[in-house]
Amino acid sequence: MSGKLQVEIAEAGALNGEAVALWRAWTAESPDLASPYFRWDYAEIASRVCPGAAIAVFRREGRIVGFFPHQRRGGAVQPLGAPMNDYHGVIAPVGETITLEDTARLLKARRLAVPGWIGAGEAGQARQTVQAAMPEEGYDAWYAERRRTFGKYFKDKERARRSLEAELGPIRVERGLRDPALLDQLIDLKAAQYRRSGLHDIFACGWTRDLLHALMAEPRADFGASMAAMHAGEKLVAVEFSLHAGRQYHFWFPVYEPALARCSPGILLSMDTMRLASAEGFRVFDFGFEGEPYKKYFVNARQTVREAVVLRPGLGQALADMAAGALAQAGDRGERVRTSLRRRWTTIEACEPTSAGRLRGAAAAARAAARKLAARKKTSARVAHA
Repeated sequence: MSGKLQVEIAEAGALNGEAVALWRAWTAESPDLASPYFRWDYAEIASRVCPGAAIAVFRREGRIVGFFPHQRRGGAVQPLGAPMNDYHGVIAPVGETITLEDTARLLKARRLAVPGWIGAGEAGQARQTVQAAMPEEGYDAWYAERRRTFGKYFKDKERARRSLEAELGPIRVERGLRDPALLDQLIDLKAAQYRRSGLHDIFACGWTRDLLHALMAEPRADFGASMAAMHAGEKLVAVEFSLHAGRQYHFWFPVYEPALARCSPGILLSMDTMRLASAEGFRVFDFGFEGEPYKKYFVNARQTVREAVVLRPGLGQALADMAAGALAQAGDRGERVRTSLRRRWTTIEACEPTSAGRLRGAAAAARAAARKLAARKKTSARVAHA
Protein backbone atom coordinates (compact mmCIF):
# COMPACT_ATOMS: atom_id res chain seq x y z
CA MET A 1 0.00 0.00 0.00
CA SER A 2 1.20 3.50 -0.75
CA GLY A 3 1.82 6.34 1.68
CA LYS A 4 4.43 6.91 4.33
CA LEU A 5 4.13 4.63 7.31
CA GLN A 6 3.77 6.42 10.64
CA VAL A 7 3.11 5.26 14.18
CA GLU A 8 1.50 6.51 17.34
CA ILE A 9 1.69 4.79 20.73
CA ALA A 10 -1.51 4.36 22.68
CA GLU A 11 -2.86 2.50 25.67
CA ALA A 12 -5.27 -0.29 24.82
CA GLY A 13 -8.03 1.45 26.76
CA ALA A 14 -7.66 4.53 24.55
CA LEU A 15 -8.53 2.71 21.31
CA ASN A 16 -12.03 3.61 20.15
CA GLY A 17 -14.72 1.27 18.87
CA GLU A 18 -13.78 1.80 15.24
CA ALA A 19 -10.16 0.79 15.87
CA VAL A 20 -11.22 -2.30 17.84
CA ALA A 21 -13.62 -3.26 15.03
CA LEU A 22 -10.75 -3.08 12.52
CA TRP A 23 -8.60 -5.25 14.78
CA ARG A 24 -11.35 -7.86 15.08
CA ALA A 25 -12.06 -7.83 11.33
CA TRP A 26 -8.40 -8.25 10.37
CA THR A 27 -7.84 -11.22 12.68
CA ALA A 28 -11.03 -12.82 11.38
CA GLU A 29 -10.06 -12.53 7.70
CA SER A 30 -6.41 -13.65 7.85
CA PRO A 31 -5.42 -17.30 8.48
CA ASP A 32 -1.98 -16.02 9.59
CA LEU A 33 -3.65 -14.22 12.50
CA ALA A 34 -5.79 -17.13 13.68
CA SER A 35 -3.89 -17.72 16.94
CA PRO A 36 -5.61 -16.52 20.15
CA TYR A 37 -2.53 -14.36 20.83
CA PHE A 38 -3.57 -12.03 18.00
CA ARG A 39 -7.07 -11.43 19.33
CA TRP A 40 -8.08 -8.00 20.62
CA ASP A 41 -9.32 -9.72 23.78
CA TYR A 42 -5.84 -11.04 24.57
CA ALA A 43 -4.25 -7.62 24.01
CA GLU A 44 -6.88 -5.76 26.03
CA ILE A 45 -6.64 -8.08 29.04
CA ALA A 46 -2.84 -8.38 28.92
CA SER A 47 -2.43 -4.61 28.65
CA ARG A 48 -4.00 -4.24 32.10
CA VAL A 49 -1.46 -6.60 33.66
CA CYS A 50 1.85 -6.45 31.78
CA PRO A 51 4.29 -3.74 32.91
CA GLY A 52 5.16 -1.25 30.15
CA ALA A 53 2.24 -2.34 27.93
CA ALA A 54 1.30 -0.27 24.88
CA ILE A 55 -0.24 -0.56 21.42
CA ALA A 56 1.57 0.72 18.34
CA VAL A 57 -1.02 2.09 15.91
CA PHE A 58 0.36 2.27 12.37
CA ARG A 59 -1.12 4.75 9.88
CA ARG A 60 -0.76 5.64 6.22
CA GLU A 61 -2.13 9.03 5.18
CA GLY A 62 -4.10 9.14 8.42
CA ARG A 63 -5.72 5.72 7.98
CA ILE A 64 -5.06 2.96 10.51
CA VAL A 65 -3.29 0.09 8.74
CA GLY A 66 -1.96 -1.98 11.62
CA PHE A 67 -1.53 -2.61 15.34
CA PHE A 68 1.36 -4.09 17.31
CA PRO A 69 0.76 -4.84 21.02
CA HIS A 70 4.04 -4.70 22.90
CA GLN A 71 5.81 -3.96 26.18
CA ARG A 72 8.90 -1.89 26.94
CA ARG A 73 11.83 -2.66 29.19
CA GLY A 74 13.91 0.52 29.09
CA GLY A 75 14.95 0.87 25.47
CA ALA A 76 14.08 -2.74 24.66
CA VAL A 77 10.75 -3.77 23.13
CA GLN A 78 9.08 -7.18 23.26
CA PRO A 79 5.70 -8.56 22.20
CA LEU A 80 2.96 -8.09 24.76
CA GLY A 81 3.07 -10.86 27.35
CA ALA A 82 6.61 -11.99 26.55
CA PRO A 83 8.20 -14.34 27.41
CA MET A 84 5.01 -16.42 27.47
CA ASN A 85 3.38 -15.71 24.09
CA ASP A 86 4.31 -17.99 21.21
CA TYR A 87 2.99 -15.87 18.31
CA HIS A 88 3.18 -12.17 17.58
CA GLY A 89 3.34 -9.74 14.71
CA VAL A 90 1.50 -6.78 13.25
CA ILE A 91 -2.28 -7.11 13.12
CA ALA A 92 -3.04 -5.68 9.67
CA PRO A 93 -5.39 -6.22 6.73
CA VAL A 94 -4.53 -8.74 4.03
CA GLY A 95 -2.26 -6.98 1.51
CA GLU A 96 -0.70 -4.55 4.00
CA THR A 97 2.99 -5.22 4.71
CA ILE A 98 4.64 -3.85 7.84
CA THR A 99 7.91 -5.66 8.36
CA LEU A 100 9.75 -6.62 11.51
CA GLU A 101 12.39 -4.04 10.63
CA ASP A 102 9.75 -1.35 10.03
CA THR A 103 8.33 -2.08 13.46
CA ALA A 104 11.69 -1.84 15.23
CA ARG A 105 12.56 1.40 13.43
CA LEU A 106 9.25 3.15 14.06
CA LEU A 107 9.17 2.12 17.71
CA LYS A 108 12.74 3.45 18.08
CA ALA A 109 13.62 0.25 19.86
CA ARG A 110 17.20 -0.14 20.99
CA ARG A 111 16.46 -3.85 20.83
CA LEU A 112 13.38 -5.69 19.55
CA ALA A 113 13.33 -9.39 20.46
CA VAL A 114 10.74 -11.70 18.88
CA PRO A 115 10.77 -15.49 19.31
CA GLY A 116 7.75 -16.21 17.10
CA TRP A 117 7.20 -13.41 14.56
CA ILE A 118 4.54 -13.96 11.91
CA GLY A 119 4.82 -11.63 8.94
CA ALA A 120 7.46 -10.07 6.73
CA GLY A 121 11.01 -9.65 7.99
CA GLU A 122 14.64 -10.35 7.12
CA ALA A 123 16.34 -10.58 10.52
CA GLY A 124 16.85 -13.75 12.51
CA GLN A 125 16.10 -17.32 11.58
CA ALA A 126 13.09 -19.43 10.75
CA ARG A 127 11.55 -21.69 13.40
CA GLN A 128 8.68 -24.12 13.22
CA THR A 129 5.60 -24.38 15.36
CA VAL A 130 3.53 -27.54 15.13
CA GLN A 131 -0.19 -28.27 15.15
CA ALA A 132 -2.63 -31.15 15.08
CA ALA A 133 -5.21 -30.22 12.46
CA MET A 134 -8.40 -32.22 12.82
CA PRO A 135 -10.54 -33.25 9.86
CA GLU A 136 -14.14 -32.05 9.97
CA GLU A 137 -15.13 -35.51 11.21
CA GLY A 138 -13.31 -34.71 14.45
CA TYR A 139 -11.07 -36.50 16.91
CA ASP A 140 -11.93 -40.10 16.08
CA ALA A 141 -10.94 -39.68 12.43
CA TRP A 142 -7.72 -37.90 13.43
CA TYR A 143 -6.83 -40.58 15.98
CA ALA A 144 -7.51 -43.40 13.53
CA GLU A 145 -5.04 -41.87 11.06
CA ARG A 146 -2.42 -41.25 13.73
CA ARG A 147 -2.75 -44.79 15.04
CA ARG A 148 -2.28 -46.21 11.56
CA THR A 149 0.81 -44.04 11.06
CA PHE A 150 2.36 -44.51 14.52
CA GLY A 151 0.78 -47.73 15.74
CA LYS A 152 3.49 -48.71 18.22
CA TYR A 153 3.49 -45.29 19.92
CA PHE A 154 -0.26 -45.04 20.41
CA LYS A 155 -0.63 -48.69 21.46
CA ASP A 156 1.94 -47.87 24.15
CA LYS A 157 -0.21 -44.92 25.31
CA GLU A 158 -3.27 -47.16 25.45
CA ARG A 159 -1.30 -49.56 27.67
CA ALA A 160 -0.15 -46.59 29.80
CA ARG A 161 -3.79 -45.58 30.33
CA ARG A 162 -4.71 -49.11 31.46
CA SER A 163 -1.68 -49.18 33.77
CA LEU A 164 -2.61 -45.83 35.33
CA GLU A 165 -6.17 -47.00 35.96
CA ALA A 166 -4.99 -50.31 37.41
CA GLU A 167 -2.63 -48.53 39.81
CA LEU A 168 -4.79 -45.62 40.99
CA GLY A 169 -8.37 -46.13 39.84
CA PRO A 170 -10.70 -44.86 37.11
CA ILE A 171 -9.50 -41.91 35.03
CA ARG A 172 -11.61 -38.75 35.06
CA VAL A 173 -10.88 -35.74 32.82
CA GLU A 174 -12.52 -32.32 33.12
CA ARG A 175 -12.10 -29.46 30.65
CA GLY A 176 -12.99 -25.77 30.81
CA LEU A 177 -11.95 -25.42 34.45
CA ARG A 178 -11.44 -21.90 35.84
CA ASP A 179 -10.55 -22.58 39.46
CA PRO A 180 -8.02 -19.97 40.73
CA ALA A 181 -6.69 -22.36 43.41
CA LEU A 182 -6.03 -25.05 40.80
CA LEU A 183 -4.25 -22.50 38.61
CA ASP A 184 -2.06 -21.47 41.55
CA GLN A 185 -1.22 -25.14 42.08
CA LEU A 186 -0.30 -25.51 38.40
CA ILE A 187 1.88 -22.37 38.48
CA ASP A 188 3.69 -23.50 41.63
CA LEU A 189 4.45 -26.88 40.07
CA LYS A 190 5.64 -25.24 36.84
CA ALA A 191 7.85 -22.79 38.75
CA ALA A 192 9.43 -25.67 40.66
CA GLN A 193 10.08 -27.43 37.35
CA TYR A 194 11.86 -24.33 36.00
CA ARG A 195 14.05 -24.13 39.08
CA ARG A 196 14.95 -27.83 38.95
CA SER A 197 15.96 -27.40 35.30
CA GLY A 198 18.14 -24.38 36.08
CA LEU A 199 15.89 -22.17 33.94
CA HIS A 200 14.67 -18.71 34.88
CA ASP A 201 11.47 -18.97 36.91
CA ILE A 202 9.15 -16.86 34.77
CA PHE A 203 6.54 -16.76 37.53
CA ALA A 204 8.80 -15.31 40.24
CA CYS A 205 8.20 -11.75 38.99
CA GLY A 206 4.50 -11.88 39.87
CA TRP A 207 2.87 -10.22 36.86
CA THR A 208 3.13 -13.36 34.73
CA ARG A 209 1.08 -15.24 37.31
CA ASP A 210 -1.41 -12.37 37.33
CA LEU A 211 -1.68 -12.53 33.53
CA LEU A 212 -2.79 -16.16 33.52
CA HIS A 213 -5.34 -15.43 36.25
CA ALA A 214 -6.66 -12.39 34.37
CA LEU A 215 -7.04 -14.30 31.09
CA MET A 216 -8.80 -17.17 32.84
CA ALA A 217 -11.11 -14.87 34.82
CA GLU A 218 -12.62 -13.23 31.72
CA PRO A 219 -14.15 -15.78 29.36
CA ARG A 220 -15.59 -13.97 26.36
CA ALA A 221 -17.55 -14.88 23.28
CA ASP A 222 -15.16 -16.83 21.05
CA PHE A 223 -12.14 -16.26 23.31
CA GLY A 224 -10.92 -17.58 26.63
CA ALA A 225 -8.40 -19.40 28.77
CA SER A 226 -9.07 -22.47 30.87
CA MET A 227 -7.57 -25.63 32.30
CA ALA A 228 -8.04 -29.33 31.79
CA ALA A 229 -7.31 -31.75 34.63
CA MET A 230 -6.89 -35.52 34.85
CA HIS A 231 -7.59 -37.52 38.00
CA ALA A 232 -6.82 -41.21 38.41
CA GLY A 233 -8.87 -42.44 41.31
CA GLU A 234 -8.65 -39.59 43.82
CA LYS A 235 -5.24 -38.38 42.68
CA LEU A 236 -4.65 -35.35 40.45
CA VAL A 237 -2.08 -36.58 37.91
CA ALA A 238 -1.93 -33.81 35.26
CA VAL A 239 -3.16 -30.27 34.59
CA GLU A 240 -2.82 -28.07 31.52
CA PHE A 241 -3.59 -24.36 31.02
CA SER A 242 -4.60 -23.40 27.48
CA LEU A 243 -5.72 -20.41 25.44
CA HIS A 244 -8.47 -20.76 22.83
CA ALA A 245 -10.31 -18.69 20.24
CA GLY A 246 -12.39 -19.51 17.20
CA ARG A 247 -11.46 -23.06 16.21
CA GLN A 248 -7.91 -22.73 17.59
CA TYR A 249 -6.85 -24.37 20.85
CA HIS A 250 -3.36 -23.48 22.08
CA PHE A 251 -1.78 -25.80 24.65
CA TRP A 252 0.21 -23.51 26.94
CA PHE A 253 1.37 -24.69 30.39
CA PRO A 254 1.26 -28.44 31.16
CA VAL A 255 2.32 -30.13 34.40
CA TYR A 256 2.05 -33.75 35.50
CA GLU A 257 3.00 -35.93 38.45
CA PRO A 258 6.70 -36.80 37.84
CA ALA A 259 6.44 -40.05 39.79
CA LEU A 260 3.93 -41.28 37.19
CA ALA A 261 6.00 -40.37 34.13
CA ARG A 262 6.02 -44.02 33.03
CA CYS A 263 2.25 -43.74 32.51
CA SER A 264 2.50 -40.52 30.43
CA PRO A 265 -0.32 -38.67 32.25
CA GLY A 266 0.51 -35.37 30.53
CA ILE A 267 0.23 -36.90 27.07
CA LEU A 268 -2.96 -38.76 28.00
CA LEU A 269 -4.46 -35.49 29.24
CA SER A 270 -3.61 -33.75 25.96
CA MET A 271 -5.29 -36.57 24.02
CA ASP A 272 -8.43 -36.41 26.14
CA THR A 273 -8.49 -32.62 25.92
CA MET A 274 -8.37 -32.85 22.12
CA ARG A 275 -11.20 -35.37 22.15
CA LEU A 276 -13.43 -33.24 24.37
CA ALA A 277 -12.60 -29.91 22.72
CA SER A 278 -13.03 -31.23 19.19
CA ALA A 279 -16.58 -32.23 20.13
CA GLU A 280 -17.16 -28.51 20.84
CA GLY A 281 -15.91 -27.50 17.38
CA PHE A 282 -12.18 -26.90 17.89
CA ARG A 283 -10.18 -28.12 14.91
CA VAL A 284 -6.58 -26.86 15.30
CA PHE A 285 -4.61 -27.84 18.40
CA ASP A 286 -1.37 -25.90 18.63
CA PHE A 287 1.57 -27.46 20.46
CA GLY A 288 3.82 -24.40 20.12
CA PHE A 289 7.45 -24.75 19.07
CA GLU A 290 8.69 -28.10 17.85
CA GLY A 291 11.34 -29.82 19.92
CA GLU A 292 9.91 -32.28 22.43
CA PRO A 293 10.03 -35.76 20.85
CA TYR A 294 6.39 -36.65 21.62
CA LYS A 295 5.02 -33.87 19.42
CA LYS A 296 5.96 -35.58 16.16
CA TYR A 297 3.39 -38.29 16.84
CA PHE A 298 0.56 -35.77 17.19
CA VAL A 299 1.15 -33.07 14.64
CA ASN A 300 0.31 -33.00 10.95
CA ALA A 301 0.73 -29.27 10.25
CA ARG A 302 3.45 -26.67 10.69
CA GLN A 303 3.76 -22.90 10.70
CA THR A 304 6.95 -20.97 10.00
CA VAL A 305 7.78 -18.07 12.32
CA ARG A 306 10.89 -15.95 12.81
CA GLU A 307 13.08 -15.74 15.88
CA ALA A 308 15.03 -12.51 15.74
CA VAL A 309 16.70 -9.75 17.69
CA VAL A 310 16.73 -6.46 15.79
CA LEU A 311 19.29 -4.01 17.18
CA ARG A 312 19.42 -0.31 16.50
CA PRO A 313 22.31 0.41 14.09
CA GLY A 314 25.42 1.67 15.84
CA LEU A 315 27.69 0.45 18.58
CA GLY A 316 25.28 -2.20 19.86
CA GLN A 317 24.98 -3.72 16.41
CA ALA A 318 28.75 -3.63 15.87
CA LEU A 319 29.44 -5.36 19.21
CA ALA A 320 26.79 -7.99 18.45
CA ASP A 321 28.37 -8.69 15.06
CA MET A 322 31.80 -9.08 16.70
CA ALA A 323 30.43 -11.49 19.30
CA ALA A 324 28.62 -13.47 16.62
CA GLY A 325 31.80 -13.75 14.57
CA ALA A 326 33.82 -14.97 17.54
CA LEU A 327 31.22 -17.56 18.48
CA ALA A 328 30.83 -18.71 14.88
CA GLN A 329 34.46 -19.86 14.95
CA ALA A 330 33.55 -22.25 17.74
CA GLY A 331 31.40 -24.19 15.26
CA ASP A 332 27.93 -25.62 15.88
CA ARG A 333 28.40 -25.73 19.64
CA GLY A 334 29.20 -22.03 19.63
CA GLU A 335 26.00 -21.34 17.75
CA ARG A 336 24.00 -23.42 20.21
CA VAL A 337 25.56 -21.58 23.13
CA ARG A 338 24.81 -18.22 21.56
CA THR A 339 21.18 -19.16 20.90
CA SER A 340 20.76 -20.51 24.43
CA LEU A 341 22.26 -17.40 26.05
CA ARG A 342 20.20 -15.07 23.87
CA ARG A 343 16.96 -16.85 24.70
CA ARG A 344 17.79 -16.92 28.40
CA TRP A 345 18.54 -13.20 28.49
CA THR A 346 15.41 -12.39 26.46
CA THR A 347 13.33 -14.32 28.99
CA ILE A 348 14.92 -12.54 31.95
CA GLU A 349 14.56 -9.12 30.31
CA ALA A 350 10.87 -9.74 29.52
CA CYS A 351 9.99 -11.00 32.99
CA GLU A 352 11.82 -8.36 34.99
CA PRO A 353 10.57 -4.78 34.49
CA THR A 354 13.32 -3.25 36.66
CA SER A 355 17.08 -3.09 36.17
CA ALA A 356 17.62 -4.62 39.59
CA GLY A 357 15.40 -7.56 38.71
CA ARG A 358 17.23 -8.12 35.45
CA LEU A 359 20.58 -8.08 37.27
CA ARG A 360 19.33 -10.64 39.80
CA GLY A 361 18.04 -12.82 36.99
CA ALA A 362 21.33 -12.62 35.09
CA ALA A 363 23.30 -13.49 38.25
CA ALA A 364 21.06 -16.49 38.92
CA ALA A 365 21.46 -17.63 35.31
CA ALA A 366 25.25 -17.34 35.61
CA ARG A 367 25.22 -19.45 38.78
CA ALA A 368 23.05 -22.10 37.12
CA ALA A 369 25.35 -22.19 34.08
CA ALA A 370 28.39 -22.57 36.38
CA ARG A 371 26.75 -25.48 38.22
CA LYS A 372 25.96 -27.21 34.92
CA LEU A 373 29.51 -26.72 33.69
CA ALA A 374 30.95 -28.10 36.94
CA ALA A 375 28.63 -31.11 36.74
CA ARG A 376 29.70 -31.80 33.14
CA LYS A 377 33.38 -31.58 34.11
CA LYS A 378 32.86 -33.97 37.02
CA THR A 379 31.06 -36.46 34.75
CA SER A 380 33.83 -36.20 32.14
CA ALA A 381 36.49 -36.78 34.81
CA ARG A 382 34.70 -39.92 36.07
CA VAL A 383 34.43 -41.27 32.52
CA ALA A 384 38.12 -40.54 31.86
CA HIS A 385 39.19 -42.49 34.97
CA ALA A 386 36.77 -45.37 34.49
